[in-house]
Amino acid sequence: MFAKVGSAAVLGIEACAIDVEVNSGAGDTATVVVGLPDTAVKESRDRVSTAVGNSGFRFPMGRTTVNLAPADIRKEGPSFDLPIAIGVIAASDQLFSDRLEEYWMVGELALTGAVRSIKGALSIALQARAEGMRGLLLPTDNALEAAVVKGLDVIPVDNLRQAAGFLEGQVLIAPARVDPDQLFQGLPEDDLDFAEVKGQESVKRALEIAAAASHNVLMVGPPGTGKSMLAKRLPTILPPLTLEEAIETTKIHSITGLLRPGQALVNRRPFRAPHHTASDAGLLGGNVNPTPGEISLAHHGVLFLDELPEFKRNVLETLRQPLEDGRVTISRAAGSVTFPSQFMLVAAMNPTPDGKMPNESKCSQRQIQHYLNRVSGPLLDRIDLQVEVPAVPFRELSGAHTGESSAAIRERVIAARRIQQARFRGRARVTCNARMGTRELRQFCRLDDTALGMLQAVMADLHLSARAYDRIVKVARTIADLAGVEQIAVEHVGEAVQLRSLDRQLWG
Repeated sequence: MFAKVGSAAVLGIEACAIDVEVNSGAGDTATVVVGLPDTAVKESRDRVSTAVGNSGFRFPMGRTTVNLAPADIRKEGPSFDLPIAIGVIAASDQLFSDRLEEYWMVGELALTGAVRSIKGALSIALQARAEGMRGLLLPTDNALEAAVVKGLDVIPVDNLRQAAGFLEGQVLIAPARVDPDQLFQGLPEDDLDFAEVKGQESVKRALEIAAAASHNVLMVGPPGTGKSMLAKRLPTILPPLTLEEAIETTKIHSITGLLRPGQALVNRRPFRAPHHTASDAGLLGGNVNPTPGEISLAHHGVLFLDELPEFKRNVLETLRQPLEDGRVTISRAAGSVTFPSQFMLVAAMNPTPDGKMPNESKCSQRQIQHYLNRVSGPLLDRIDLQVEVPAVPFRELSGAHTGESSAAIRERVIAARRIQQARFRGRARVTCNARMGTRELRQFCRLDDTALGMLQAVMADLHLSARAYDRIVKVARTIADLAGVEQIAVEHVGEAVQLRSLDRQLWG
């Protein structure tokens, strides 16, 4: 007998339809899985046969062939256990249902027949809806994640017997329901707040500008001046995720297994802080079967690189293209996979190897230059703001005065983002000032003669590149948005230049 069950495979962060074809016939007792399966899929033979028996069904005698079509797509992971088991039961005349054509199903089987959670449930649910399926059977732990997708019946199942009973109409299971809007309401207050940071008002101002348009930031200062403390509080002043951004971010976290059981969406902007020993595969993603790296896990959030010069230079150089394009492509012999990576880079470093400012350091000029040159010029060009973080005076550390709260700063950031959303409405690729291309710069960043003259003099004095010119203009546009004015004035350009000149002071 023959049976066909719908399922899906995850490629990158997207899913594609997979037909699980099961044929049970005469011959020596054996189970064969074909269709380019990986080791985990091949091992499903033993899991499925045991789970079928322990669920009260009979595993067929003779030769059972399982084909995962199309055969040119590599099938990975244990998520095909449930559809293979349902196909085996249907092919051996133990399940009669007209729902097999209406529902996709995914899930790993325990030997007892229990259904365990899988990765990539949200991507699979989105593709199931796109393919016109009525619903999706999947583990209960993944139900809320998939239920974010409207127009699809998400059926949570705990075990194989329950799944078979639902398909036959003998067991009623209410579809999981989630209101995405509720997931963004009533979020607990952040544990961190900018009000806890004593002093460093100029750095806070720079981070506010960066947050207002997702500009990249480099903080340079001696140890103990609060660089990490400030970076960790940056997400508290970023605008909340939109539903579209949350779905994109959740898809990435889902396929890497970072979602908690029962978690529906990632509803806060990610903050990723990889150690400086991270490899290029750890940062970009990769391995034999490409998976997202830290820069994709930071999508729509913050990637914090502390002790920037301590990262291997070849690892840092791999950041250049993702910073420009907002995506990273991993190529392997079996094909290439593209992951989104629109993140805000925040980096921190000491000005010299011993942590002191250059005029106080005991290191030689050669040692200092060697240390600084671990960060290349092209990478620095892609960092919009470079900020000095000086030591905090004792009177500010010991004083009772607290700084402005994250909530107050966030209100100004959100107001500036609203201006940008209105400006770039209808432009899918550009969502904020930092993402502007040449066309948007010409259209929205016109400078008057005074501002142009000032910028021309700065370009000549600091020997800035054309890319640096664009970055200064973008930052000036953001400063004007924070001020609530349309025309970029000379004072906006002047502040943007001050936030750009540190690299020339240190790197010459």
